[in-house]
Amino acid sequence: MGDLKELTVEEFTGLTASDAPSPGGGGVSALVGALAAALSEMVANLTIGREKYAGVQEEMEALAGRAAALRSRLLDDIQKDSVCFNACMAALRMPRETKEQQEARRDAIQEGLKEASAVPLSIAETAAGIFPIAEEVVKKGNQTAVSDGLLAAMLARTAVLGALLNVKINLASIRDEAFVRETASKTDQLEGEAVTWEAKILKASGFLQVNVL
Repeated sequence: MGDLKELTVEEFTGLTASDAPSPGGGGVSALVGALAAALSEMVANLTIGREKYAGVQEEMEALAGRAAALRSRLLDDIQKDSVCFNACMAALRMPRETKEQQEARRDAIQEGLKEASAVPLSIAETAAGIFPIAEEVVKKGNQTAVSDGLLAAMLARTAVLGALLNVKINLASIRDEAFVRETASKTDQLEGEAVTWEAKILKASGFLQVNVL
């Protein structure tokens, strides 16, 4: 199968729903992040060229460019997550009849788990970059599309937290304590920031009167 980002929406969701090992939570989180970036980009583009928002034209152009870059990176991450997951599965299938084979298999599994933690962590970090863009387009962008900017913030939170779940489940099986400590610290920080960002953006808008945890 080719690059997952080239699939149609129907093909992608169908493959996700099947018993195929990927795409799974990591790839879906990357896709959700790409949609969040796209919505932020859309609000910026709907602001550009509008006389009412003449004072923020340059800012919106810059924000649209940043969102487009994040969108592209997250779409590429869908395939990266699938590749690293498949590498883990390949390591599990390695022979283990001799002591040498067992050691080689164990080392390959550990390296695979590290990569399977690093990739979703990177997805979460990239998706987190959407929050400041969403905040600005909600505050200063075309107000007829403010709901799209708010949804961007909500999807960005889901993308971050979804990717971090994949990190956490892999960390439980990694023996490198230093790697686990460092990655867990980054995970905790990103998780807290995502929740805080979303709550801040939604509260400031005044549109959603909900208790965001």
